[in-house]
Amino acid sequence: ETAKLARSVDSTDGVYMVPAFTGLGVPYWDGRARGTIVGMTRGTRREHLVRATLEAIAYQTRDVAEAMEADSGIETTSLRVDGGAVKNNFLCQLQSDIIQTDIVRPVVDETTALGSAYAAGLAVGYWDNINKLRSNWQVDEDFEPEMDDEGADEMYRRWDDAVERSLDWAEED
Repeated sequence: ETAKLARSVDSTDGVYMVPAFTGLGVPYWDGRARGTIVGMTRGTRREHLVRATLEAIAYQTRDVAEAMEADSGIETTSLRVDGGAVKNNFLCQLQSDIIQTDIVRPVVDETTALGSAYAAGLAVGYWDNINKLRSNWQVDEDFEPEMDDEGADEMYRRWDDAVERSLDWAEED
């Protein structure tokens, strides 16, 4: 349902949502940051808020991807994603656009549970070694960037502005 709502508008109409409910991690490391919604007007509709929330996931993913690149010196050429949210094609495409890299969704999207099952199977000798499991991982869909770098960077710049407003918000106990 969120994909349908998000697609029903062309943009967030300037609305940004920062989901810092218990602070922000990489790259901000601010435990006092708090959740904010900025840019709302009388014309803001729930569709804008839904889209802003999905965009926030993509921006936070870019935050982490850029931090990993900075720390490792290795360019991110693709990201493998999993979890319930990856069933949302709109979100996967948005992440590809914002990060400017391929987003690869597996056939089995709950890979944490699958990994636990694999670990148990390896432990009891069901499989001889991890190499026998590698061929089980299969691509469901590969999302490639459709947005240009400049558009992605402008949206991300405004995300940084919104994050700045959420930082150091909570008062000391």
